[in-house]
Amino acid sequence: MTTFDEREKSFEKKFAHDEELHFRARARRDKLLGLWAAEKLSLTGPAAEQYADKLVSAEIDTPGDEGIFLKIRKDFDAKAVAQSDHQIRRMMEDLMNVAIAQIKAG
Repeated sequence: MTTFDEREKSFEKKFAHDEELHFRARARRDKLLGLWAAEKLSLTGPAAEQYADKLVSAEIDTPGDEGIFLKIRKDFDAKAVAQSDHQIRRMMEDLMNVAIAQIKAG
């Protein structure tokens, strides 16, 4: 195997590892975000856990972060929860950083 082949395999492994980390971090972020949103919606105990789990596994019309945002925005609007779009998006960003740190910490 040439040095180039070894280097290519190394890059492929790093890419696969980074993608797995991002997937796990996003799932964890969505769970944390769901618990935060549940608290704002005055859900506690099993109802809060259920809401967070639904957020993680929801089949949302718009994929990605925008779909999660729109789901929370809709739920907040339905219950008259006073959170701006900026506050929700900021929490999404902050919790992604928390999720990445938790995963890296083990």
